[in-house]
Amino acid sequence: MTRPEFATSMEQPASIVSLSRAIQLSLSPVFLLTGIAGLLNLFTGRLARIIDRTRVIQAALDQDPAGEASPLHRSFQVQRRRLFLINRAILLTGIAALLVAAVVAVLFIGSIAAMDLAAIVVTLFVVAMLALIVGLLLFLLEVQIAIRQNPRRYY
Repeated sequence: MTRPEFATSMEQPASIVSLSRAIQLSLSPVFLLTGIAGLLNLFTGRLARIIDRTRVIQAALDQDPAGEASPLHRSFQVQRRRLFLINRAILLTGIAALLVAAVVAVLFIGSIAAMDLAAIVVTLFVVAMLALIVGLLLFLLEVQIAIRQNPRRYY
């Protein structure tokens, strides 16, 4: 084995080690993505139930002669509020997922290219966590509105 061949064979494992490290760094946020996907599944399930309930109320409201003075109309307004909140929760949680995916990509690129992208990673991650926090707060608010709508069923 000549000297240049020996140097090439030594560099290859170093690049494999570098790739392995990049994958390890990128793996932790992927678990966060799995949790966010579970939240999105929960939120969309609630969205479907709100839509179904709104359709039933709308059908009953169409046949109600009392119109806007009806308790059905108030219930319909509550459903519209819940729909707004859960839609915003889905939007913000989806944005959080996209930002976490961007964190994974930047971590991977920074590790492979040997660039210091820490400022970008920190910014993306903090914004992702803020979006997730606000999305969860909206979800909790929606749940409280749903519970207030039928208080005797839950307490």
